[in-house]
Amino acid sequence: MANKDYYASLEIQKGASEDEIKKAFRKQAMKYHPDKNQGNDVAEAKFKEVNEAYQVLSDPEKKSRYDQFGTVDGDPGFGGGGAGGFSDMGGFGDIFESFFGGGGGGRRANGPARGADVEYSVTLTFEEAVFGVKKDVSINRSENCEYCSGSGAKAGTTAKTCPSCNGSGQVRVQRQTPLGSFASTSTCDKCAGKGKIVETPCPSCSGRGKTRKNRKISVNIPAGVDTGNVMPLRGEGEHGTNGGPVGDLYIRINVTPSKKFTRKGVDVYIDTHISMAKAALGTEITVSTVDGDVKYTIPQGTQSGTLFRLKNKGIPRVNSTGRGDQYVKVIVDIPKTLNEKQREALKMLIEASGESFDEVAHKKGIKDLFNKK
Repeated sequence: MANKDYYASLEIQKGASEDEIKKAFRKQAMKYHPDKNQGNDVAEAKFKEVNEAYQVLSDPEKKSRYDQFGTVDGDPGFGGGGAGGFSDMGGFGDIFESFFGGGGGGRRANGPARGADVEYSVTLTFEEAVFGVKKDVSINRSENCEYCSGSGAKAGTTAKTCPSCNGSGQVRVQRQTPLGSFASTSTCDKCAGKGKIVETPCPSCSGRGKTRKNRKISVNIPAGVDTGNVMPLRGEGEHGTNGGPVGDLYIRINVTPSKKFTRKGVDVYIDTHISMAKAALGTEITVSTVDGDVKYTIPQGTQSGTLFRLKNKGIPRVNSTGRGDQYVKVIVDIPKTLNEKQREALKMLIEASGESFDEVAHKKGIKDLFNKK
């Protein structure tokens, strides 16, 4: 702790009076307090430095030693714990709560509080997601006790206003500190911040005013949902406190992939295989769609990998009109083996196309295959 200029830390001159030290400390501490400089590491370090300087200069014995030797090393009453955070400063944290709004601002402790939200995951088949479905979900949630309506008091009795806080749920505490007298606000310990005291608790909820219930809720899941979608159901979450609103239920959707179709947004993709002859001459094929089988004409000369669009045969748009499209990818199958008739026909096709058989069948093995009888 040697070689620290505590006077410079408080921006005062050596020999400053006790009142000047207090005034300087208060000014610097308020300037660098963490509540006003959240996430600022430099301000946090400066605040600790100011804190340390004040603890030395406000103590006559430590100040005398510091003024004489420039250090307080060796003092068993100062060191790792003394120059630390708020806890060693005799109510320092409470003082700054009153400075920066920490003591009493915001919602009253016994005011209405919104109930917590509840989440539930639902897994759908591909078809259920496409067309929509009604699902029953079972959730556990906190509800107002049906016997005391959430008051916590036994039927026929009422909760009494807390005499300590007069129903506010908070009490003011006056403290004397090195900086003077300061008042802070804290939760009333007699009523735990509720503002009321239940003298005769409800036997059903033991005075809590809340019970856990399992509820079955029917959910209409619209057509077109997909994995990752979230459905909010307003007012189906946990009940609020002191008349606060009910929370919400959020349904998270997960969809099992189809073995036949590939989904991309609101569009659907499917592969269909045809022979070389059908690709060359054109043909009519049967295509599976989410609505059932349909007939589709493949034009002559279709190349492998060609995509054909079936308009409005895709996924419905959630809570909207219209649908996506279905795309049919044509895969032309090349035979891996040929019988004698197929080889002869292919040889004639090569010659009829004006190509040289020797040029096409450039490998000896292929020629042997065609010459095989």
